[in-house]
Amino acid sequence: MKNAKPSTIYLKDYQAPDYLIDRTELTFDLDPHSTLVKSRLIVRRNPDAQSGGATLPPLWLDGIDLELLSIEEDGELLPAQRYQEMPGGLSLSVDKSEFELEIQTRIAPEANTSLEGLYLSNGMYCTQCEAEGFRKITFYPDRPDVMSVFTTTIVAPAQYPVLLSNGNKVDSGTTDDGRLRVTWEDPFAKPSYLFALVAGDLQYVEDTYTTGSGREVKLLLFTEARNIGKCEHAMVSLKHSMRWDEDVYGREYDLDIFMIVAVDHFNMGAMENKGLNIFNSACVLASPETATDAAFQRIESIVAHEYFHNWSGNRVTCRDWFQLSLKEGFTVFRDAEFSADMNSRAVKRIEDVTLLRTAQFAEDAGPMSHPVRPDSYMEISNFYTLTVYEKGAEVVRMIHTILGPDAFRRGSDLYFERHDGQAVTCEDFVAAMEDANGADLKQFRRWYSQGGTPVVEVEDEYDAENARYSLTLRQHTPPTPGQQDKLPLHIPVAVGLLGTTGKALPLDEVGSMETVLHLTEETQSFVFDNIYERPLPSLLRGFSAPVKLRYSYSGSQLQFLMQHDTDEFNRWDACQRLALSTLATLQRQYRAGQPLEQPAELIEGFAVLLDNPELDPALVAKMLALPSAQELAEHGGEIDATAIIAARKFARESIAQSLKPKFLSRYKDLDQRKPYRPTADDIAERSLKNTCLAYLCITADEDALAVAQVQFERDENMTDVSAALAALVEYGPVETAEGLLESFYQRWQQDTQVVETWFGLQSGSASFGTLERVKQLMDHPAFELKNPNKVRAVIGGFAMRNFNQFHKEDGTGFEFLAEQVIALDKLNPQIASRLVTPLTRWKKYRSHESVQIHGALKRIADSGDLSADLYEVVSKSLA
Repeated sequence: MKNAKPSTIYLKDYQAPDYLIDRTELTFDLDPHSTLVKSRLIVRRNPDAQSGGATLPPLWLDGIDLELLSIEEDGELLPAQRYQEMPGGLSLSVDKSEFELEIQTRIAPEANTSLEGLYLSNGMYCTQCEAEGFRKITFYPDRPDVMSVFTTTIVAPAQYPVLLSNGNKVDSGTTDDGRLRVTWEDPFAKPSYLFALVAGDLQYVEDTYTTGSGREVKLLLFTEARNIGKCEHAMVSLKHSMRWDEDVYGREYDLDIFMIVAVDHFNMGAMENKGLNIFNSACVLASPETATDAAFQRIESIVAHEYFHNWSGNRVTCRDWFQLSLKEGFTVFRDAEFSADMNSRAVKRIEDVTLLRTAQFAEDAGPMSHPVRPDSYMEISNFYTLTVYEKGAEVVRMIHTILGPDAFRRGSDLYFERHDGQAVTCEDFVAAMEDANGADLKQFRRWYSQGGTPVVEVEDEYDAENARYSLTLRQHTPPTPGQQDKLPLHIPVAVGLLGTTGKALPLDEVGSMETVLHLTEETQSFVFDNIYERPLPSLLRGFSAPVKLRYSYSGSQLQFLMQHDTDEFNRWDACQRLALSTLATLQRQYRAGQPLEQPAELIEGFAVLLDNPELDPALVAKMLALPSAQELAEHGGEIDATAIIAARKFARESIAQSLKPKFLSRYKDLDQRKPYRPTADDIAERSLKNTCLAYLCITADEDALAVAQVQFERDENMTDVSAALAALVEYGPVETAEGLLESFYQRWQQDTQVVETWFGLQSGSASFGTLERVKQLMDHPAFELKNPNKVRAVIGGFAMRNFNQFHKEDGTGFEFLAEQVIALDKLNPQIASRLVTPLTRWKKYRSHESVQIHGALKRIADSGDLSADLYEVVSKSLA
């Protein structure tokens, strides 16, 4: 590898900052090529700093891609011998414990393609400072444990009438030369990563929210004029989030104004900057004509997530970036519970667990495996991972399960009260939970420091003579990079027992139908008395811990659980287990050259689901969806992509042909022509209806395809239109698909979000999204390599969601991805390092494909100077 190895940062080396910044006053004179930034910092020695001695240590200020114009200390120019510019920042010698520092720098927002710091999106100035983007704005101690009160003045030409920053607006006017000037003050101390600035020609929608204590908060959502009609859902979601956080956590909003700004160029989904949340347009803008049900629900969830950060992330923030899950894991848990309350709790849980099993478990088993609280990193941007976010949320959920909801609320109250205005650690969060309830979570803390996905094996025994049933649980966690030996974890396993009639059996003298088993040793047995028939266990209910569960269910037992389990998540899980077992058998048959056999048990189970109108349609839709190719890849040992593709194709076609009348009947029952509403009930009906439509179209029957075309042409809402179009593109004649795609584009070519949907629908198609098609999309006038959403839609859609085409046996898909990653690394290292993920697990594939993927990774490694982001991922993957 031709690159100089970036330095590794270790948690064990953490030291408190030598200096604190009590106040930060910023002035921006905006210009696309030459923005002037003046910072006035009130600096003092940190009394808790670890470096002592008679001589004051130097002050280190982070800075990247900055032109230093001047430095003054207490109103006097600092002599050149007092400071030194170095790679990554500025070192200043210090001769007093308190002083005022004024620094002027110049930056070029238009040239900033990394989308970190201050940059331009469609001519609009905007910022992204988490994790380390503020150092691209000015020289500053850019770390989360340096918290300061910020005042920001923005000066800009009149073509930027909207000038925004954190906090409350305290002044506005014009300069002598006619430019606009606005000053904002945030009264709450915050780290630099929460700083935000926006300047543009924007419109807004306005509303108000009255808190429980009677304060009125102004709510503003800013966007470009073309999108102003797509803000209502986000505003409603915000108000619901504010009310929910008061009702469930007792947390009121603390400023006079809350603002959201939608931007098209953004590396993430959204950012929780204090009082001024900046959102990726795709995660905040929606209308029935342009957004699917999934987009409506995603927006509701992300708006809630960023709002909830006001307390779990802003008022109480993380001491260092190793503690990232302190704010993200806790807030993901909070937004998941909010979404569950707003929609279907079972379906929300299914969606979250599917993501864990498909992607986070793969991360745990891959070269970038790390604990929820990592021990080290080269580039912090690489640790905005599913492990930190989603597994981190599962860790919080387990605390909630172990303590119970009332005790968890007592713990969260203590946490917020004890640490308000502080930068703290994961240990502080757990300690608050313990101290508020007299609990002992010492062993549980291992979840934060120990990586990998635990495996829990279960055996049972029934003693009919003594009416006694026992479960024996064994836990082990496979080795992960840097952690060969694992200690037992505290794993809460929620359990129920079903009798032969399908009814839940009482587990104790008070008649409890569910209990939580606390697995804390490598092997433990749990005994249930007064069980008068051999039960069928319902294990890990609600997915009570992020583990792989091993229990030898038969196909008939899984069918029984599908029909009778009172835990809706486990009903779905039984269906998934049956499907995984069936698909594993089909893969073995394919590899052995045997004829593939009809999946009879699965078809029977699906038939029962379709015949039961009492079940939640959203749950049925989830149960009818076969595990994805990506999940199958993680379920077995060596990955045989060809066998996976063949098994899924055969199973889907068999189910579609066998149950065609039932799919058609259920589709007709659900095809109710009524006004669009993004409510849980209506979303559930559309979900099942469009699942049935997809199965109908798999048969390639002319009548079925005609049904899809009618739904497409009715053009009633984007959910139904895109579902019909996807089915026709996947299973209809090529010429028909081409014509429909062209007509769709012609109608929506002016809408950025819909065009991204159009891109993704093609690149992610198993049949239509060939490599040639993807290359054509990259040449399309609407495609832009500098726009992360379009990159994710086209290149990401192909590499991460189009398993069939990406894994073509000639290996061209891997070579294509390597080529794009190399190009993107020069523009946007964060996006490049995330896009390379499909290549990182080359060791798991069968030999021929493993060699091809390894070659693609090696090509990236040998391509030249890689960013720290990409270098870390590629080097660890090749090790």
